[in-house]
Amino acid sequence: MKKVIIFLVGIGIIVAIVSYVYFNYRIMTNEAKRENMQYENLYEKEIYGTELATLINKVVDDNIKNEVEKEDNGLYEDNGKNSIRVDIQFTDDDRIHTLEEIYNGGTEVFVQYYNQIKFKCTKIEYHEQTGRVRYLYFEQIAT
Repeated sequence: MKKVIIFLVGIGIIVAIVSYVYFNYRIMTNEAKRENMQYENLYEKEIYGTELATLINKVVDDNIKNEVEKEDNGLYEDNGKNSIRVDIQFTDDDRIHTLEEIYNGGTEVFVQYYNQIKFKCTKIEYHEQTGRVRYLYFEQIAT
């Protein structure tokens, strides 16, 4: 009788652990989908510079919230889980600009010069480990 009770308690503990792991996985997956949707809605869509500045501020806030470390050069490092990078290509410049560069220069200055300029997200990459968006690439499409 004692062995049967121990066996049933063991089975109950195993079921509880498996259930916990499964529901935790579902929560993480749903959270990743919800966050990705915000960024995926921008893919192949034309947006104005003001919307891009808002996105830059949001990505910086998300990186800070997720405690993403910065590299020695001041860029957010790819932590393989929840970091996000944004690069922007302007038509009048051959160089690719990072979100940190624009953020540190002041998004209000960016809005002042590019508020009516259109940009298009042409590339999205995802973290392999978590499936979250890790990289967005925007190109200026109109002057």
